[in-house]
Amino acid sequence: MRLARIPVTAVLVLLGLILQVSVFGRLQLPGATPDILLLVVVGLAMVYGPTGGCLVGFAAGLLADLAPPSDHAIGRYALVLCLMGYAAGLLRPDHGRQRSVSGALLVVAAAAVASTLLYAMVGALVGDTAARHVGLGSLVLTALLYDLLLAPFVVPAVMLIGRRFGRDPVAAATGDDEGGPGLGTLSRYRTTREASSGPSYKKRRSLGFAKRP
Repeated sequence: MRLARIPVTAVLVLLGLILQVSVFGRLQLPGATPDILLLVVVGLAMVYGPTGGCLVGFAAGLLADLAPPSDHAIGRYALVLCLMGYAAGLLRPDHGRQRSVSGALLVVAAAAVASTLLYAMVGALVGDTAARHVGLGSLVLTALLYDLLLAPFVVPAVMLIGRRFGRDPVAAATGDDEGGPGLGTLSRYRTTREASSGPSYKKRRSLGFAKRP
């Protein structure tokens, strides 16, 4: 992940963590808790790609593991968000620009279900049986509902901020940045090669015919 993306990523993750702990964690809604931090990780992963999404997810999850009133093993949520960030980064659209709302909602829905199941699975491995008392099916359904309701307001804004303020100025000027407007290195190489090869090829052919008796 580029150094230019670290400040904006830190601000978004800290803001998501504060909202998660101080607002959504105190709503006392039935079932699961709305996971604003997961939405931030998914939004940034769909701009930064799998490597950046993996790093952002691990850092965000580790902060959530350490933030009070955390009551689970340290590293449990970091593992979940790390995998979710990597998976969402694999589905990153071209230049980090989501062309349809339905595509982003599908990614959020898959991440909500997978993260809830994975969190419960890791909890069962370390002896945390809280999901059994609440009901895993209820947790999955409520997590899916809450995250889908919040996704249209959070994910597009996070992606927009990640593209605008997390761009490398040097790479953006040359068109090589993932979120930049350029065609990319490979596309520019092909375009330049096709434009320059035509006239020279015709010139060589004309010279060859001129030398023939």
